[in-house]
Parts: sequence; C-alpha cells; structure tokens
Amino acid sequence: MGMVTIELPDENATAALAARVAALTRPSDVIALNGELGAGKTSFARAFIRARGGVEEVPSPTFTLVQIYELADGAIWHFDCYRLRDPAEAWELGIEDAFQDGISLIEWPERLGPLLPQRRLKIALLPGASADARRASIEAGPDWAERVARLAAEGVG
Repeated sequence: MGMVTIELPDENATAALAARVAALTRPSDVIALNGELGAGKTSFARAFIRARGGVEEVPSPTFTLVQIYELADGAIWHFDCYRLRDPAEAWELGIEDAFQDGISLIEWPERLGPLLPQRRLKIALLPGASADARRASIEAGPDWAERVARLAAEGVG
C-alpha cells in the first residue's frame, strides 16, 4: 500500500479524520504528524485525543515538549519535537515508554531522526484548495497498511 491522499475542506473534516484514525489505533502505535507551522497538527492531535475519550484541555506541547493523557484505554503521549536540538534529547522525555506502551502522536517527527520507528503512520497535513482546506497525505508503515486501506475505503466524515 502506497500513499493515500484525503481532501479536508475544513477543520471539521480534519477532526473527522483524526477520529477515524483514533478508532484504528492500538497501544504502541506511533503517528507522525508532519506539516508546516499552522498546518493543523495540534488540531488533529486535539481531535484524536477527544475521540479516544480525553476531556481535558489539549494544549500544544511546544514548550513542555510532551503531554501525557491517561485515558481509560491507555495513555496517549503527545510530543512536539520542534524545539529538540538533538534526537537524543527525546530519551529524557520518556519516548521509549511511549513507543512501548502508549499511543504516540508526534509533531515535527523529523527531529527524532533515527529514533522514529519505521512502524509508524505518517500523516502530512498540506495546504488545500482554500484557506480553511487541508490535504492529508497518509503513508502506512508496517502494521498500518491494512488499517489505512480500511480508512481509505470507508472515507472520512
């Protein structure tokens, strides 16, 4: 399975995609969220966490680097790696625990370099046809191909 592209005409469509992806995740899954500043990575993460049962405020972890949400069906680790100067700094954030037991949402995943697992789902949020629109380019790593095929077949919304 190669890449799937989904048009997201507005923020509600982005939230619907996040909810669909959230329904397909399981412990130890890694979701790499790529995109420029303002692309909607944090909005996606917020909708994902809410879809998994989170009710608390979901701030961008830009300054804390990681927020952990202990939910009924397991922990979600929300990383923002923008401020990492070196991938090794991620060890101090407990990234190995997140990769083993939690679900990891990682903004700016390229900053992790070789620490980013190959068994990830990569979602790149790109500008769409209008100011509010986005395009999600989804690439399935190992363990994700079948789930992404279901996502593409069922659509979003």
